Amino acid sequence: MELVASFDEQFTALAPFLFYVIIGAIVFIETGLLFGFFLPGDSVLFSAGLVAAAQGDINIAILVLIILAAAFFGDQVGFVIGRVVGRPYLDKHTSPRMRRMIERSERFYEKTGWWAVVAARFFPWIRTFVPPIAGASMMNYYKFLSANIIGAVLWGAGITLAGYYAATLPWVKTSSYAIAAFFICGSIVSGLVNYSRRQR
Repeated sequence: MELVASFDEQFTALAPFLFYVIIGAIVFIETGLLFGFFLPGDSVLFSAGLVAAAQGDINIAILVLIILAAAFFGDQVGFVIGRVVGRPYLDKHTSPRMRRMIERSERFYEKTGWWAVVAARFFPWIRTFVPPIAGASMMNYYKFLSANIIGAVLWGAGITLAGYYAATLPWVKTSSYAIAAFFICGSIVSGLVNYSRRQR
């Protein structure tokens, strides 16, 4: 619950350029490289929006563009790694925790297909593993591309802008509302996924 407030305080002290670089790097590493699965992307995005609203020298448009680019290219890198290196890349990670995350992500992808790439953005840990799994499963590239774009916009821009506009409303500034905003977004996407599955 205190995670968002903690990031808010830490980010406020950064120079604008360094702020952009760190936020972009966190988003890219979490979405593109398996070892970044532990990074708290949702809290970072919401905090980035809060800081942008509080600091006049941080441009929200530039921040959102950097986050969109990092989220998009992160998933693209994960997909390409999965497509080129394939199954051995995933199997070489033998730690129990990593194996559990991969297995959960595989089940998630198998059940929901295209929607998994979009919805995975809103699920910590799973969003790191779904792109390489989609690549290793030989998912159609253009289907992945469309899902990647939609997911990057909904997750990256959506949560960042939620934090940005929440800063103007005193009752939304607490960490509890940050967490609530995340779960509301996740619930909406999850509902769309379940509806799609029932239709099929």
